[in-house]
Amino acid sequence: MTRRFVDISVPLRAGIKSDPPGLGPKIQYLGHKDGLDDLKNLMGISNDELPDGEAWAVENVQISTHNGTHLDAPWHYHSTMDGGKPSATIDEIPLDWCFRPGVKLDFREKPDGHICTAADVEQELLRINYELQPFDIVLINTSAGTRYGEDDYVDRGCGMGRDATLYLLNRGVRLAGTDGWSWDAPFKFTRQRIAATGDYSLFWEGHKAGREIGYCHLEKLHNLECLPATGFTVCCFPVKVERASAGWTRAVAIFE
Repeated sequence: MTRRFVDISVPLRAGIKSDPPGLGPKIQYLGHKDGLDDLKNLMGISNDELPDGEAWAVENVQISTHNGTHLDAPWHYHSTMDGGKPSATIDEIPLDWCFRPGVKLDFREKPDGHICTAADVEQELLRINYELQPFDIVLINTSAGTRYGEDDYVDRGCGMGRDATLYLLNRGVRLAGTDGWSWDAPFKFTRQRIAATGDYSLFWEGHKAGREIGYCHLEKLHNLECLPATGFTVCCFPVKVERASAGWTRAVAIFE
């Protein structure tokens, strides 16, 4: 039996338009010569005693748990879930949720800012001839997927609305994901809707569905256009950050 892996994570890079201004990662790269003083202090070894006079390379990284491809815990969305229970943090998420059959819904043709509805989800499931199973990992392929790092990335793609999110959750899905910056529609469009309607419940309506049914979602996925609708397993174990709202993950799709 052969096994094929498709990397569906983005690289963590500094200096690109991966997040709104001021929220991106910062990475300081230290080369093999930069570590010589540290090594001398720790080990008493000088550079002329090392092969080619080189110590180690190290990176100093300043990031939030929401930079790069990451898994959001219910605690990120609200302090309570499941109708009033304390929300789970990322170190409390069942690992069993994170290694499950994957299902891809192709919403690349939806316009930027579109709020996906339960009807949109149902129509796409009919198109791919698939019935959701409990704990399936549902991946949303949007027009943002190929724009990571470009100037318009944060404002691209459709979002999952409250009804669409609850449609998944009521069928037993507990982990989903998107290749956009957010599970919800880009803030640019949400601001416009709230200004036009005065309805502040439109803010993060997909995220806030977790108040009713606790769930996790992946953000900033990649390469979803390379995946079929079904026939693969998603592996997305998060880094175990104590009491955190999210954890970074090297998400992959596995084909047997």
